[in-house]
Amino acid sequence: MSLSRVENPCFLLFLFVFQAIFILILYRGGPSNVFRGFLDSHQILDYSKTHDVYTNLSLFTQAPSEEAMPYCSVQSPIFAYRNQEKYLHHLLYYIHPFLQRQQLSYSIYLIQQVGNGTFNRAKLLNVGVREALKDEDWDCLLLHDVDLVPENDYNLYVCDEYYPKHMASAMDKFQYTLPYKSFFGGVSALTPEHYMKMNGFPNTYWGSGGENDDIATRIQLAGMKIVRTSPHLGRYKVMDYNEETETQEPWRRYSSFFRPTSRHNTIKTWKDDGMNSLEFKLLSRTEHPLYTNITVDIGYVPPFS
Repeated sequence: MSLSRVENPCFLLFLFVFQAIFILILYRGGPSNVFRGFLDSHQILDYSKTHDVYTNLSLFTQAPSEEAMPYCSVQSPIFAYRNQEKYLHHLLYYIHPFLQRQQLSYSIYLIQQVGNGTFNRAKLLNVGVREALKDEDWDCLLLHDVDLVPENDYNLYVCDEYYPKHMASAMDKFQYTLPYKSFFGGVSALTPEHYMKMNGFPNTYWGSGGENDDIATRIQLAGMKIVRTSPHLGRYKVMDYNEETETQEPWRRYSSFFRPTSRHNTIKTWKDDGMNSLEFKLLSRTEHPLYTNITVDIGYVPPFS
């Protein structure tokens, strides 16, 4: 009986048409997004086009509801920000699909410094942590510069169980290497317990990236170490609109207000300069559809003693 079915002209025609359609679909690239990672590992996506931004949306399946994801970590990405509207719009366009593809439950907090005073990234992140923890007992805090876009979906935005994690281990402006060994800037992930154990970030670094050395030292002083995302995963694009702003590259910009740091200084100051000494004035808190904006006055550069 099986032999007669194979010799049946209708069955043979059906089989031929089915094979032809399947080959045509692969050739034209219909569901080829599913296979593209296997067929061409060097494909370059154009993230200025919406269809590439959403390329890996869980293989085109509908995202599950929160009730269906009881084990997903609860994240709180926090961005330090001032007068960088283009960067913000660009980042939000990419970061929401990126986090959704990882099926995370999250909220985004934008901490905005007002006034024309010198930018203080570390103090703004302290403010963001304090304000975010008023809303929920977050499992993980992602501290994120507004001008960095992750390039690899496998760079998971989750905390390390034991130690603070540096996520931005390979940025394009540094030829995808660390600018120096103790660098902790760009993007980092810490649990609230990590953050409080090291007394948060220092409040006294104005207009420079010098706080990164202080942070690396206080992590060690608190009995922890820095773990880093592998460079082939922790790749980031630094957005550059060629704007003359003091916050465009906070890890490279050193102003006259920079107070030099050393391990000796940090040993003396880390227990008194951080979350337990944080002072600021909350000016507004507005919940937008894509993020919560928190505007604060963090004061001005104190005079040198």
